[in-house]
Amino acid sequence: MSGGVLTIGEGLGVLRTRGFGSLAHEPDLVVGTGGAEGNVAIGLARLGTPVTWLGRVGDDGLGTRVVRELRAEGVAVVAPVDPAAATGLLIKESPSPGRTVVTYHRAGSAGSRLSPSDLEPVDLEGFDLLHVTGITPALSASARAAIDAAVDGARAAGVRVSFDVNHRRSLWPDAAAAAECYRSLASRADLVFAGDEEAALVTGLADAAPAALARAIAGLGPTEVVVKLGDRGALALGDGAVAERPAVPVGVVDTVGAGDAFVAGYLAARLAGEPVAARLDLAVRTGAAACTHPGDWEGFPTRRDLDRRPGQDPVAR
Repeated sequence: MSGGVLTIGEGLGVLRTRGFGSLAHEPDLVVGTGGAEGNVAIGLARLGTPVTWLGRVGDDGLGTRVVRELRAEGVAVVAPVDPAAATGLLIKESPSPGRTVVTYHRAGSAGSRLSPSDLEPVDLEGFDLLHVTGITPALSASARAAIDAAVDGARAAGVRVSFDVNHRRSLWPDAAAAAECYRSLASRADLVFAGDEEAALVTGLADAAPAALARAIAGLGPTEVVVKLGDRGALALGDGAVAERPAVPVGVVDTVGAGDAFVAGYLAARLAGEPVAARLDLAVRTGAAACTHPGDWEGFPTRRDLDRRPGQDPVAR
């Protein structure tokens, strides 16, 4: 459980409709797992980057499945089992092609009961980078304390910190509370990821261009800022310059998890010593690949997948 990336967050069970339609009518559900930080961990593992996920799970089948699937994907797992709370649940419906509706059942979940004491089994000094999101500190006061302790501990140990805003409006009492937390984390991070709307929330700059948003976030303290622009691509500020990449065109099935795949690609290239432009190149490709599968992380690519040439026979013989 050392080297590479440590990521901390909530593991979730996932139920999704098998076909197109609402939960009110679809007869079958597919069972899976998800959670932004675990998704990033799987994306990194598939790209060959050593990674450890830490999160609290319930003493139930979904908790066991979260741990099992992460380990099966090559992720090292530190997962305290909480006998007093259930593993959270995410439900995905696809009313029509390209459209997804997500609902959460996570109030009081095991993941929301994460606390600073759960960090005790890991040696922060043994990692190259800590990755956190804005989701976990929104779950509870103890979860926010755990993330603050991890970030402060990483900084004290000389470990780089990556922060993905990943704003979830329903988890916060208001936008001001969310922005305050995000600014605090961004000011202590080395690398910040944000969508353009998230960047506007953090900076208070409405209608600003992506490059201006990146520079404003950099003004808080991080040396590298990435603005995710969805189907418009992405922009990164780092190494004293701005790099931009368009999105990779694909047939979109479901965009849930695409941002996590993007982050995994960027971090994998960063840890491999690639320059900012190459980090963006890999990130837009991994993010695009995730959009081609209905699962949260199942469509994330491996290095072998990425090596396939455009137009190559889709059947490997």
